[in-house]
Amino acid sequence: MAGNAIVNPFDTMSFIRTVLGDISPEKLGICYAHEHLIIDHGVATDKEPDFLLSDVEKAVKELRDFHSTGGRAMIDSMPCDSGRNVLKLAEISRRSGVHIVAPTGLHLAKYYDSGHWGGFYTEEELTRLFIADIEEGIDIRDYNGPLVKRSEHRAGVIKIATGSTWTAREKRAFAAAAAAHRQTGCPILTHTEQGELGLEQVAMLADHGVDLRHVVLSHTDRRPEIAYHRELLASGVRLEYDSAFRWKPAQENPTLELVVELAPEFPDQILLGMDAARRSYWNVYGGSPGLCFLMMEFKAVLLERGLSETLWLAIMKANPAMAYQFVGR
Repeated sequence: MAGNAIVNPFDTMSFIRTVLGDISPEKLGICYAHEHLIIDHGVATDKEPDFLLSDVEKAVKELRDFHSTGGRAMIDSMPCDSGRNVLKLAEISRRSGVHIVAPTGLHLAKYYDSGHWGGFYTEEELTRLFIADIEEGIDIRDYNGPLVKRSEHRAGVIKIATGSTWTAREKRAFAAAAAAHRQTGCPILTHTEQGELGLEQVAMLADHGVDLRHVVLSHTDRRPEIAYHRELLASGVRLEYDSAFRWKPAQENPTLELVVELAPEFPDQILLGMDAARRSYWNVYGGSPGLCFLMMEFKAVLLERGLSETLWLAIMKANPAMAYQFVGR
């Protein structure tokens, strides 16, 4: 999908599945493409208490501030049984006015206990779980079992991840995500560890029949070699950059440089988020820079560097609307 023209994302009949129901893509609005709005108690928060984002009131306040700057949507990315709470996500969305897309899928093994079902369920079993989240409703107990009680809130993206090397578990998760995508049309969001294995992820998903226009690779700006990004973009996938606020003041800002360099060349394939999965990043928990950072500080710097308002809107509005649409089956 590489090219020089900005593509109209609304020229086909499609939908985006939010926790409060399906919406047309043009209603998504300005969207952060990879966030963590709720992380309930679990293995991840036991290992790193700063990951604990369980307070609905605080999330509502932070998202109302985001909404006041013009933000309208966020893609949550904490998948099955890793701190996901769909009832909280739905309440936050309802009270803040921000569209939220909830994920199914599996995160890295380190976010689960050593005997977790994600380590031994077959590809077919994982596929069935993912599809049920997408088509029936996300389990209010987050597949933490043994009973399953499905909510009315459905998943709108499949989140999968690789670490520094491929494992049999990750290969099963990718194959199951691809099968669920083929059967439901649900888009896919991946975690890359420090930007690594992006090309291998693309090859794996392509080999399994995934429409790469509806695949978003996250954190790739943490490996900021321009040639690597051009090779990834040439495949047709979208790249999500979320390290703009992470670089130290004394450093250059590779995320800024990647956006300025690549957005004019690939105007429909760059997305931005914050991946703000720590209390220390949220204003309401006493941290910084807060979830308005992209809308305020980073936008100002990008425009100063010559990025047009048209490209800014493509990155923040049109591109997420295209990437997170369900694919026609």
